[in-house]
Amino acid sequence: MAARNSRDKLAEEFLRFLEVERNVSARTLAVYRQALAAFRTQKNVRSWQKCSADDFREYLFELMKSGQARSYIRLQFSAFRTFYRFLVERKNLPLDPVRQLQLPKAEKKLPLVLTPKQIDELLTAPLRVPKEKAAPSWMPLRDAAILELFYSSGLRLAELASLNVADLDIYTESVRILGKGRKERVCPVGLPALESVSRYRAAAKVPGGPLFLNKSRRRISPRSIWLTLRRYLRHTSIPIAVSPHKLRHSFATHLLDGGADLRSVQALLGHASLSTTQIYTHVTVERLKKAYAEAHPRA
Repeated sequence: MAARNSRDKLAEEFLRFLEVERNVSARTLAVYRQALAAFRTQKNVRSWQKCSADDFREYLFELMKSGQARSYIRLQFSAFRTFYRFLVERKNLPLDPVRQLQLPKAEKKLPLVLTPKQIDELLTAPLRVPKEKAAPSWMPLRDAAILELFYSSGLRLAELASLNVADLDIYTESVRILGKGRKERVCPVGLPALESVSRYRAAAKVPGGPLFLNKSRRRISPRSIWLTLRRYLRHTSIPIAVSPHKLRHSFATHLLDGGADLRSVQALLGHASLSTTQIYTHVTVERLKKAYAEAHPRA
C-alpha cells in the first residue's frame, strides 16, 4: 500500500524532463505516466533502482497473457526504456534492467489509402453538401480549404489545427509547420489548396491570427476537424471509415506512386526516422502487385 500512496519523485522528475526539455506531446506524457503507474502498482515497486530484468520480464508475460495488443505492450515498454535511460544518464543508475529485454515484434499493418478518385469526391463534398442551418455562410469554404490543405501537404491533425495565417506563404506556395518535438519543417502547397484557402479567408474575413476558425471565430479544435471530416464522408461513396490520418497516408502513397523518392516524402511528413516512412513503400508494392495480377495475361 505504501508504494501506491507515496509520491513517485523519480517518475515525476522524469515526466517534467520530458515536458520541459524534450517537448514531448501531452498524449505521450499521459501514456508514459500511465505505464509507470501501472507497473509500480502491479509489482508493488518501492524503488525503481532495485527493479531487475526479471521484474520486467514477468510483467511482459503478464501483459501478453492478458491479451493486450502488441502495440500497447511495446508502447508501455517504450516508456520504461526511456525512463531508465533517464535514470542512467541523470541519476547515475549503474544498470538498465529493460535494455536487453526482447519484446514481441510489432504487427505490420499496411495503412489503408484512398484512391485519387475517392480523394476528389471527398475534397469536393463541402461545396456539394447543403450547409447546416446554424453555420455561417463561409463555413463550407472553410471546410473545403481544410480538406484541400490536409491532402495537399500531408499534415497531422494537430498541425493543421494550430496553423496561423502567417504560416501559409502564397508567394512561395508553402506552409511552415511546427511538428512533433517542436521541429519545424516547410511543405509545398498545391494551387487548388492555396486558392481554396484564399476564398475562405476572403469570405470569412480572416486577416491574421489562427487560420481556421470555428463559428465563434476562435481557433478550430482538432476534434472539430475530425467531426467535419466524418460529416462529409457520409455524403460520399467511400466504403471505409476515413480518419484525418488516412488523408496523410494517401498523400504519402500518392507521392511515391507518382515517382517521389522516399527521403523527400520523409521530409514532407516530418518523420524523424526513414523506417517510419518505409511502410508506404510496402503499400505501393502491394498496389503494383494488384495491378499486375489484374492486368497481366499470365499473372
